[in-house]
Amino acid sequence: MTSTGIRLHAPAPGWSIDADVVVVGSGVAGLTAALRCEAAGLTTVVVTKARLDDGSTRWAQGGIAAALGEGDTPEQHLDDTLVAGAGLCDEEAVRILVTEGPDAVRRLIATGAQFDESTDGGLELTREGGHHRRRIAHAGGDATGAEISRALVEAVRASGRGEREALSAEGGGGRRASGRGEREALSAEGGGGRRAGTRIIENALVLDLLTDAEGRTAGVTLHVMGEGQHDGVGAVHAPAVVLATGGMGQVFSATTNPAVSTGDGVALALRAGAEVSDLEFVQFHPTVLFLGPDAEGQQPLVSEAVRGEGAHLVDGDGVRFMLGQHELAELAPRDIVAKGIMRRMREQDAEHMYLDARHFGAEMWERRFPTILAACRAHGIDPVTGLVPVAPAAHYASGGVRTDSHGRTTVPGLYACGEVACTGVHGANRLASNSLLEGLVYAERIAADIARTGLRARVPQPLPTAERPAHPLLPPEARLAVQRTMTRGAGVLRSEASLAEAADRLHRLHADARDALDENGKTAEPGVDTWEATNLLCVARVLVAAARRREETRGCHWREDRPERDDTAWRRHIVVRLNPDRSLAVRTTDTTDFPPTLTQAQEQ
Repeated sequence: MTSTGIRLHAPAPGWSIDADVVVVGSGVAGLTAALRCEAAGLTTVVVTKARLDDGSTRWAQGGIAAALGEGDTPEQHLDDTLVAGAGLCDEEAVRILVTEGPDAVRRLIATGAQFDESTDGGLELTREGGHHRRRIAHAGGDATGAEISRALVEAVRASGRGEREALSAEGGGGRRASGRGEREALSAEGGGGRRAGTRIIENALVLDLLTDAEGRTAGVTLHVMGEGQHDGVGAVHAPAVVLATGGMGQVFSATTNPAVSTGDGVALALRAGAEVSDLEFVQFHPTVLFLGPDAEGQQPLVSEAVRGEGAHLVDGDGVRFMLGQHELAELAPRDIVAKGIMRRMREQDAEHMYLDARHFGAEMWERRFPTILAACRAHGIDPVTGLVPVAPAAHYASGGVRTDSHGRTTVPGLYACGEVACTGVHGANRLASNSLLEGLVYAERIAADIARTGLRARVPQPLPTAERPAHPLLPPEARLAVQRTMTRGAGVLRSEASLAEAADRLHRLHADARDALDENGKTAEPGVDTWEATNLLCVARVLVAAARRREETRGCHWREDRPERDDTAWRRHIVVRLNPDRSLAVRTTDTTDFPPTLTQAQEQ
């Protein structure tokens, strides 16, 4: 691993604290990692971009997949996952997921998560696309993510309560959302002696990784938001950093992801010299509520569980067009259903298809899918009596920061789990409801590795940051330009021509900002909007580069000019890293197996 020396342009940190571990993100992966690290006696800091309960996990509707039902086995779950992954899953990573998954879900229940139960008192399990068994545990009908988030947030807040009370006793005022309040709390600690427990920093955007003279992780810099000022930059010094920042759906115009999903973790990892892999595999959820051809931003999701309970996909003539396309019809893996919808839309020159679940009746809609029912009615659609217009939209990044089976990246001390990571579990297409399970299982493995390796014994000594900014910032308005470029050129349907055009547009945005910095030292004003726009451009460039390199159609990567899957040439991974001159280094692995992330010397 070679550090790039690249960082975002930002003010120098005005405060700092010390910890054993800093976890970035507050979804299922981040909060699970924090709880397990704290339980291992590690002083843990959780940094989250919004409030603790605003992570992407709470938007998950369908559920969490695990072999918990009668007659189901981890081996069957493995088989379904490998089929969905279209030949690119790391089988060992999947085996870890499906074998450790059931007990991880039971521990989640013990933490306080309450899943829906059947009349006999067991878990009520449903099916989703690609699953041959009912193995999806759900909560609140279609509010599984919200329930998991609630339980984990309560547990983390309880573990951090003593820490916050101690801060308050010192006159720090606790963990307030405002930048000033946070800095006062940190200042009161005098740079922060280490107490066991969990500290929470909300409304904070992580900027860059800190490293020491040997290239090892030494913490992060971050900006605490809340007062609208650009002076809230500080640092958390720690020998272990866990990225659990979620996805990058906001790189597209229309997505199911919340506004905070701007690829911050992937961009940070790239600047730190880490490798990312499989970023071309962006899953477009087949059934997102269609709000019009010009709709942008976060769109309402219509969960796959609706089809799992018997809803049908139909065209404008009422024809079930997925019949005959796959043995599972509407319950085929998501990439197949999304392609089926797009093909039918093109054949009929239509803007969307429909879901027909009128046969559910009002009682089932209200009991099983209350969140979706409310979203539909809020937009003037009643699924009880009419058809629901749907179309694919960006949903999940199957690739991300490359890790091994312990969540270790190619930067010593930097870990990643959840959607930001590429563990090899998802391959070319994620199996429905495996994402929550992956975040849960691999977060626990990361905490165990940090505790086992004794990283806490190393006192981080971060290198000082250079005075001259090494990475130009984009103006806030560039965000929309990136999103529209990606939707046009790298959306569901791709070709060499569309990707080349997207690459050219992205290069011009990057070159304009780079030249302004190199020639006269000018860049956009540092702030959340410019940092997010810059991160989006960074991940967009990598995604397009990988999509151009993969000259085939596989999983959720659909090349119109290369419509066939080519196992001989392309049953392998595309790995990208950022060079010190800000160019991209793109390579392919020799096989489907990833090389080790760290050398034996680096693991010491």
